Amino acid sequence: MKNRNLGTDLSVFPVGLGCMGMSHGYGGQEEGDAIRTLHRAVELGVTLFDTAEVYGPFANEVLVGKGLAPFRDKVKIATKFGFRIEETPDGPKQVQGLNSQPRHVRAVAEASLRRMGIETIDLYYQHRVDPDVPIEETVGAMAELVAEGKVRNLGLSEAGVATIRRAHAVHPIAAVQSEYSLWTRDPENGVLDTCRELGIGFVPFSPLGRGFLAGAITSADQLGEKDFRRGLPRFEQENIDKNLAAVEKLKQLAAAKGVSAANLALAWVLHQGDFIVPIPGSRKIANLESNVAAASIALSPAEVAEIGALVTPDQIVGQRYGDAAMAQTNR
Repeated sequence: MKNRNLGTDLSVFPVGLGCMGMSHGYGGQEEGDAIRTLHRAVELGVTLFDTAEVYGPFANEVLVGKGLAPFRDKVKIATKFGFRIEETPDGPKQVQGLNSQPRHVRAVAEASLRRMGIETIDLYYQHRVDPDVPIEETVGAMAELVAEGKVRNLGLSEAGVATIRRAHAVHPIAAVQSEYSLWTRDPENGVLDTCRELGIGFVPFSPLGRGFLAGAITSADQLGEKDFRRGLPRFEQENIDKNLAAVEKLKQLAAAKGVSAANLALAWVLHQGDFIVPIPGSRKIANLESNVAAASIALSPAEVAEIGALVTPDQIVGQRYGDAAMAQTNR
């Protein structure tokens, strides 16, 4: 299967793996199970693996580094900085706002390298744009890491068009990562067009709507106590009930085509452009295999349009995040 390019120098399999859920956000899983999933991903040809210091915090980077150590020469590892993480008197580390100061950019990169046991980060993202630090200063510090060989490519997450352009003028940006799926199309506000224009790759996270578009979630009670989706507006039970109608239509079309709803939703994302590399999260090998298979689904322009009309953001009730987190997006 033909690789896709993120920027000019990063060639990867069309579907990556979002590793967050293995140790953060959805309740985590046993290390052995997570490592088996990482190894199976490599066997299937997946080359882009996505983590971040804030996932855990820190635990996910350790896991990814350990799990991928035998395959370091075959894979590309992406991680992120941008949050201020502090320890409370009781010990647990807490996120205490944003920090993209140049000194912090470097400190996080060096700590991430140690945790993962690698010499170079293949793709280093700013996790959220910090309004208190000019993007030129942040990207300047990131560029220094490239010059030193500690980082190979630079990325931004949830950045707006103006920020992307300003950042790219300082140093080439290889990828922009944002949530994008049938039910979340914020990047169509100009971000996708800007990436096409500038030769920047686009990396959608949650391309299956945090699992909802797969069609298996019908009740908030299915989510574990530590599952952060319990705090997302779209996963409040009243909104789940309303949003199921759109997903049911997707399931019916998928069945008629002989594929799963998840396959169809992911194939739609992949058909939005050959510069797009989605990173669905998978804790189960069966789901991982299904996601990789979606890269082989060929859709005609008419089919892409048909799928895109089945589930649209205006049919969906609830924001993708709460107000505070939404305020950190599209800056």
